[in-house]
Amino acid sequence: MLPRAYWKGSLKLSLVTCPVALYPASTTVDRTRFHMINTETGNRLKQQMVDSETGEVVEKEQKGRGYEVAKGEYVPIGKEELDAVQLESNHTIDIDNFVPRDEIDRRYLDSPYYLVPDGKNGADAFAVIRDAMKDQDRVALARVVLSNRERLVAIEPLGKGLLATTLRYAYEVRDEEDFFGDIKTPKISKDMIELASHILDTKASHFDASKFEDEYENALKKLVRQKAAGKTIKAPERPEKTGNVINLMDALKQSLKGRATPSRPARSTRTAPRRAPKKAARSTARHRKAS
Repeated sequence: MLPRAYWKGSLKLSLVTCPVALYPASTTVDRTRFHMINTETGNRLKQQMVDSETGEVVEKEQKGRGYEVAKGEYVPIGKEELDAVQLESNHTIDIDNFVPRDEIDRRYLDSPYYLVPDGKNGADAFAVIRDAMKDQDRVALARVVLSNRERLVAIEPLGKGLLATTLRYAYEVRDEEDFFGDIKTPKISKDMIELASHILDTKASHFDASKFEDEYENALKKLVRQKAAGKTIKAPERPEKTGNVINLMDALKQSLKGRATPSRPARSTRTAPRRAPKKAARSTARHRKAS
């Protein structure tokens, strides 16, 4: 049985329109969740809204929205007033245009939704739009109002339905130069790059989400089972940090041979290419002695 639709309305391509429903394509219902409790009584805690000035508890019927126009001064906005902001995208996903798939920067991708026909009446129109899109390696861009915000969505065929992914606006994506601008550009030898490339080749694979497990989630479930059974939980001892420093070239060579140890992180040091074999031998000897 399908969950409750997140949004219902119409999908429109020029003069072709069909009723559709939008469902979240991801879920967190199986994720381990904790509640806040009173550690003395074991009872669950309830959160209350409190007036920031008077300190009095505010009841549900007294709660509302407000926009701060000055420090501590708010303009109240009621639900009816929000509903008065009528846009076509409130009830219609109107496809604006189509863009090449590879032009959409992954940083703009937000949340995925399944777009399906709502009822039998629009099945034919839905199929026409879907199949026409399959013939083009392009993604449809449209707008829709979700949770009182107009969102840009990218729509593309997925099986017998459509996948609609909400996109972030340009002002919501931070400029990478703010974070990458101070990264230094050291001189790296060609040999190091080639060794690193060989390591990448040995780890080449294909993406399959089913092959990855949430190890932290599994550990949380195990923790809850043990605690519910009355067992005492003790944190494992953390491995001691070592001060050993090995040469970056040595680390690359050891990684390629499958002998790299995670407890000894590699640090970048300058290496003379002609003396690399001797340094590698000395570094390996030091590494064995430390072990």
